[in-house]
This record gives sequence, C-alpha cells and structure tokens, in this order.
Amino acid sequence: MQSLQFTSESSSNDAVERDFTVGDVPGLQSSASGGDRAPLMFDVIIAGCGPTGAMLAAELRLHDVRVLVLEKETEPVSFARIVGLHIRSIELMAMRGLLDRILEHGRKRPAGGFFAAITKPAPEGLDSAHAYLLGIPQPAIVRLLEERAMQLGAQVRRGCAVADFEQDDEGVTVELADGEQLRSRYLVGCDGGRSTVRKLLGVGFPGEPSRTETLMGEMEVGVPQEEIAAKVAEINETNKIFSLRPFGEGVYRVVVPVAGVSDRAEPLTLEDFKQQLRTIAGTDFGVHAPRWLSRFGDATRLAERYRVGRVLLAGDAAHIHPPTGGQGLNLGVQDAFNLGWKLAGQIRGWAPETLLDTYQAERHPVAEDVLDNTRAQMELLSTEPGAQAVRRLLTELMDFDEVNRYLIEKITAIGIRYDFGEGPDLVGRRLRDIDVKQGHLYGLLHRGRGLLLDRTERLTVSGWSDRVDYLADPSAGLDVPCVLLRPDGHVAWIGDDQQDLDDHLSRWFGKPVS
Repeated sequence: MQSLQFTSESSSNDAVERDFTVGDVPGLQSSASGGDRAPLMFDVIIAGCGPTGAMLAAELRLHDVRVLVLEKETEPVSFARIVGLHIRSIELMAMRGLLDRILEHGRKRPAGGFFAAITKPAPEGLDSAHAYLLGIPQPAIVRLLEERAMQLGAQVRRGCAVADFEQDDEGVTVELADGEQLRSRYLVGCDGGRSTVRKLLGVGFPGEPSRTETLMGEMEVGVPQEEIAAKVAEINETNKIFSLRPFGEGVYRVVVPVAGVSDRAEPLTLEDFKQQLRTIAGTDFGVHAPRWLSRFGDATRLAERYRVGRVLLAGDAAHIHPPTGGQGLNLGVQDAFNLGWKLAGQIRGWAPETLLDTYQAERHPVAEDVLDNTRAQMELLSTEPGAQAVRRLLTELMDFDEVNRYLIEKITAIGIRYDFGEGPDLVGRRLRDIDVKQGHLYGLLHRGRGLLLDRTERLTVSGWSDRVDYLADPSAGLDVPCVLLRPDGHVAWIGDDQQDLDDHLSRWFGKPVS
C-alpha cells in the first residue's frame, strides 16, 4: 500500500524529447548539420498572452518547461469587458489552486439562460461542485493567469510580435518584427483569430465570413432607467441581442446588432452607436462619455489542423465563432489544459509516441461542436418569422429536464467525452470534485500530474511515480474500485487489475522507470 506522494522530476533545463522523423512531418525542414543553427534558448515559445497563452505557459511551467510568451501589445487591454467562466473552466481553475483568487474578482451567477438567451433556469443536480457562471472582467482573468505563469517561472515579453519562423528537425527559429531571432523546441500560436502563426504555417481556416456584426461598449446615458428598461423589454420580444444594462456609476453596457459588416479599417465612433440605436430603438438614449467601444462579427471558422511538426495552434488561432453562449474564452483555456501536459511530456522525454497527436484528435471535434451550436444559436436569435417559430418550439422543449440539461452541459463543457475506446461511460469524461480523505479531489491535482485514486488499496504506480500521484482511499465518493486521472482531470481508466492499469499508464504516461 502506498500513501500520496508528491515527488518531482528533475528541475534540470536539459530537457529531452523524441525527435520526429523529418520525412514524416509536413512542413518540417531538415539540414545536414545543426552546426549553423542558433542554440535552443527555450523549450516552448508562445505567441500571444491572452487567457489561452497565459494558461498554457502556466501549465508548461508546472513541468519545468522553459517558456517564453511573446505579446505584441505593449500594455494589457484596459477596458473591463465582462466575460463568463463556465462550469468546466471553473473546475480547471480549482484543479490548479487558482479558483479562490479568481473568485475575489468575479461574481457568481446562475448557470442558466445560456443557449440562445432562452431564459430557462439550470436543471437541478448538475454534476459539478461548481454549478454556476462566474462573471469576471477580462483584464482581471488575463492578469491573474499571466501572474500565475510568471510566478511559476515563465518569461513574458510585451511589444514583441512574431514576424516569421522556420522549423527543422530540432526546433523552431522565430523571427520578431524587429529582426531579433529566437529559437525553441516548439512554437504555439495563441495569437487570436487573425493569427500570424497560423497564416505563416499555411493552415487553412475554412468556414463562413461575417454577415452581421454587433457593437458593444460602455457609456453613460441621458434618459431615466425606467424608460430604458421599457424600451429594451419591447425590443427584446423579437430581438434578443439588443441590450442596455446598468454597469454601475451611471454607466451602461450597450449591445446593439448591425445588419451587414462595416469596414474594419474605419475606427468605431460614438456616432456609430447613436445611429444604430436610433435605427432599432427610435432613440439614441442620449448616450455619451464612452469608456470603450468595440465590435465583433459572426464569422465562424475552424483550423484544418492544430499541429504541423513543431508548431501548434490553440484558442482563437484555431477557431473563431460568435460569442453566443459565452464559450470562446472557455474553449481556449480548455485547449491549453489539454495541450500543456502533453507538450510537456514530449519535451521531458516520457510522452508516448502518439500522445501529442491526441491534442488535435480530442480538441478539434470539441471546437466543431461549439461552432455548430453557435451557428444554431445565431439562427435562433434571428428576427425572421421562421427562426422565431423554431425558437418558440425549443423554448417549450427546454421545459423537459433532459433537453435543458443536455444543452447546459454542452455549453458549459461538462458533457464532453473524449474517445478513449471501449470502456464504461465515465472513461473519457471529466470527474467531478469528489470528497476524499485529504479534502477534495481537485486539491490533489494542483501540480498538473496524473493521479490514481485507489479504493482497493492494492494497486501501485511505482514505475510512474515521477509523473503520476497515488491516493489510497477506500471511502472516496466513487462507485468504481479505482480511477486513473490524466492531469486535465479526464478519466483514463477504471478497474482493479494491476496489469490492465500498467497498460493504461503506459498509454498515457509512457514507459515506467525501472
């Protein structure tokens, strides 16, 4: 019998990895000799320090991977756009010990009314200890994640944009806009929907261009709140996107849809808001003194590949879609959680040969599903009679618990099941934060390692103890004998046979240490 062990692997920067066979990887260049190459300065360079890039940097640093994050903006975004962390993202923050700090900056809201803004409460008994939405200013979540990455040892350089790169069989040479060259084992593009990394990589980004756009901003208004509420309620009978919501200190969050797409090269102005407000509401509500103004389209696109050789894509660089349902930031953060431990395993030298390929195999279908559900939601938000009829029908169907639960689990990502092959339904799914004798399960995952939860007290992970922790707990709140969790909290195995466990440990965590 073993007790919970938290042994760390070597902190040496001399990380090792399996080299690719050059001819097997499209986009990879070979040279006869590495003598003319610059030395490897980093293990991973990440382009973009938004939520996805910062989260990925932190995940990599848990495994002592040398990380540099390049952010083209010199200063963080200043305007306080509110974003929502869904249940699965909240769970991930709890797994890494970040949730308490994040809760200080957010506001809990009910986990309902997400799908196409159909106002149904969340079903009772959602399978999570964190069954709520957390509204938080986007600058706050970015700052907290960036601070986390830097505290763990990641380097962040602002005002640095990737201009070009070239990869070979040993690494990637990254050229910055000022001509400086850096070299790393891998490059990950987390640089947004207009990703420079994706374009340079030549990865297709098929989908639909924007047909409409939405203006969003924060500003003061010049009419009484009662008048605003009455007009918004009248418009929302058919137009669910339009809103003016108080945001404190006399400031309102204004969201107004626009038919067609404007020239993005032209700066957005307060007059644009006034004109569109008058078109839809018949009044501009006396808006003035804007804090910030922005607009977004309804383009929907998905990268054909998430990886070419030593260059990978994550977050908006890999997928874009309308913000309906508030899934974008969450999808990117969850990409980072899926990729981080796999890329670290490749660099540290223990990853099985196909582990890094599972990043695309698992996350690409998830993004496809998100794009499809946002397409459906956008249709349901249309003011056309046919779309309104379908919306009324779905509103009735959501009175059935099974329908409402299915849609909530889809939007909040707690219904995801990765395809790990044959096995019980729980295999491939995330495990909720159950009670264990040390407190809570997620408290044992702070270091980003695997975990065997053994209710039989008979099994061992001794050959993998440098990357998998062990907890013997007969009283754990499970109805199965043992579960093997990946670092992202998904169930990799269920059973009670040591040989079967060893096979699955090898599948996910490589060869045992003799």
